Amino acid sequence: MSRVGFESVVRKMVPITSALLVLVVLYIGWVFYARRRDAREADERAKAKEAENARYTIDKYGGGRVKIEPPVGETWPSMSRCVDVEPKKDTTYVITAADAEGHSDTAQLAIKVTH
Repeated sequence: MSRVGFESVVRKMVPITSALLVLVVLYIGWVFYARRRDAREADERAKAKEAENARYTIDKYGGGRVKIEPPVGETWPSMSRCVDVEPKKDTTYVITAADAEGHSDTAQLAIKVTH
């Protein structure tokens, strides 16, 4: 094959290989986006299921409420829920739980902030 013939073949293949490369990159991007979206949806379903289980537990055992002072966001009775806090200074949190019959219990948690 002469050099001119080789260059001609290469020039004909460049648009095809470029198009294939673009398609491969788009496919890979779509796969990663779909996986991230599916993981986010699964996480949202898990959180909704946890909230539903908490409501079921509350209803089953006579209702109740949980209060944290100073406020840290929405709280509810749960068997396995964590609350994230990021105090800027030393803080003592007072946690109060009460049932539907009026019985309550209080606990304190002191967090010391070191800089």
